[in-house]
Amino acid sequence: MFTLFHHPFCPHSRFIRLIAGEYGLDLKLVEERSWERREAFLLLNAAGTTPVLVDEEQPIPGAAIIAEYIDEAYGAEIGPKRLMPETVAERVEVRRLMAWFNEKFFEEVSHPLVTERIYKRFMSEENGGGAPSADVMRAAKANVRYHLAYIGWLAQTRNFLAGDRLTYADLAAAAHLSAIDYLGDVPWSEDDAAKAWYARVKSRPSFRPLLSEWLAGVPASRTYVDLDF
Repeated sequence: MFTLFHHPFCPHSRFIRLIAGEYGLDLKLVEERSWERREAFLLLNAAGTTPVLVDEEQPIPGAAIIAEYIDEAYGAEIGPKRLMPETVAERVEVRRLMAWFNEKFFEEVSHPLVTERIYKRFMSEENGGGAPSADVMRAAKANVRYHLAYIGWLAQTRNFLAGDRLTYADLAAAAHLSAIDYLGDVPWSEDDAAKAWYARVKSRPSFRPLLSEWLAGVPASRTYVDLDF
């Protein structure tokens, strides 16, 4: 049994939960509001960010490090379902796309939208809470369009985003999209290829726990739980 310190709408936490679901790993979920900077949590991760996976007494901080840890510890046991490919070139491409979504997409789209529309509802004023910024949300919603077009281009030229089979790249992209799709901030009508790819990934059993979660006072968008859009 692993313990995952997470927030339900943290895209990086969702990424790790999808990985665990694909690998059949049992997670004990502990919700962490990272902006509160609890001392006990900071002892697990001095950066104060989610997610943090604890395997026995070993804390493993950060989505990229956790993903690599799970692959190194359990990937070989999965065989053809392993989420990192075998060849060096293929692994480079998966890592490139993981970084694209976990860093670039996060900075430009998912982090500002989730912060403004969800986190700020629970933050004190001294921790950055307050009314959402219309300018920040407008910029993020503009940015999502070119990211969606890039996903669509990848989906048209490959079976999955990084190649022929499902990898960490798909789960990273889907995790970030899922957080903002809950809010209704993905313009699915603008790219059919991206929409079809996401529908395939969203239909996987590993996604079911995410789709069953709701936030009081913030209803999910119509497309969030609809597997066929």
